[in-house]
This record gives sequence, structure tokens and C-alpha cells, in this order.
Amino acid sequence: MALTDIWFVLIAVLWTGYFVLEGFDFGVGTLLGVLGRDDTDRRVMINTIGPVWDGNEVWLLVAGGATFAAFPLWYASLFSGFYLALLVILVALILRGVAFEFRGKIDSARWRRNWDRAIMFGSAVPALLWGVAFGNIVHGVPLDAQHHFTGTFFTLLNPYALLGGLATLSVFTFHGCVFLALKTTDAIRDRAITLTRPLGAVAILCAGGFLAWTAAEHGGWTWL
Repeated sequence: MALTDIWFVLIAVLWTGYFVLEGFDFGVGTLLGVLGRDDTDRRVMINTIGPVWDGNEVWLLVAGGATFAAFPLWYASLFSGFYLALLVILVALILRGVAFEFRGKIDSARWRRNWDRAIMFGSAVPALLWGVAFGNIVHGVPLDAQHHFTGTFFTLLNPYALLGGLATLSVFTFHGCVFLALKTTDAIRDRAITLTRPLGAVAILCAGGFLAWTAAEHGGWTWL
């Protein structure tokens, strides 16, 4: 196995670890306004991911650093072509982190509601856009001979990539719902259990559709 193959496998493991571990964080944040009926419920939901959400971000930093170290041309093309989408993800992640820290600084219901909205935005947007970004990587984007992206932001919003975004958003939200069912009790747990079935059905539909489209586009199932 060549060194580039080893790096590719390592980077795939890092990104997979990030999506698995950060996925339920995104799901809990996205469901904050759905399962959290009052401030106490929302505080309980945030506390379930409080000890781990910032540690899970380390996987993203290591994955990005490994991509830059091993495949600089890939990294440069990715960040130049997906600049606006990745900037939105970065802003959403920053806003989400700030919201976790500042939510309880002032004893005001309006203050907490606004930061709760920031948490939901900062969780749902990356969950969607990461799928769009990786859908475009699989689908392919227009590059010139110098590996410069020649499309526009709307080039990235093709149906295949958008389905990939819906797949990651639905899977992460389902993951977060299952996590809450395991980590909470009483009313929140009951609502989470009730919601897992419809969310699971949506996740299977979106992820299955994306997988089937990928298989059809790449010539069948032999690539799996």
C-alpha cells in the first residue's frame, strides 16, 4: 500500500469519526426547539452534550490538518471552490459554540431564547452543508488545469448534493434523538422515543436514496 493510500484511509477515518461523534451533537442542537418545551427541558438537552461537544470538534481540526498535510492540492481546491459554503459552516460553528457559553450568562428568558435559536441554527446548517459539500466531492466539480474551481456557488447546489445534505441532516437529527432517548428521563425521553420512528423513516429514505443515486451514477453496486 502506497503512502498516499495510507493517508487517504487515515483521513477517511478522521472524517468518519467527526461525523459519528459530532453528528449527535448536531442532532441535539437541531431538536432543541422541538423536544424542549420550556427552558428547563432545553437546559437538560444542552447538558447531555455539554461535556463532549467541544472535544468532538477536535476531530474536525485533525481531519482538516491531515488533509492539508497529505493532499495540499486537494485541500486548496476544496477551500477555494467551497469557500462560501465552508465560511457559512465556520460561522455557524462559532455561533453555536458562543451560544453554549453565553446562554446562561444573563437571567433573562428572551436572552436564552435568542441563544437557543443560535444553537439550532449552528447545528442544523453545518449538518446540511457538510452533506452538500461531500456530495459535491463524490459527484465532481468543474476544475481547470490549475485545479481552480470554475463554477459558482449555485453549481454546488445541484440535486445530488442537496440530497446528500438532506441525508446528513436527517441522519444526524435521528442520531441526536436516539442519544436523547438514552441520556434523558421522563417527558423528554418519552418525546424523543416517539420522534425516533418518523425521523428514522426520513433518514432511511434520504440516506437510501442518496446511496442508490450514488450507486447508479458510479455504475452499479460493485464499488461498495
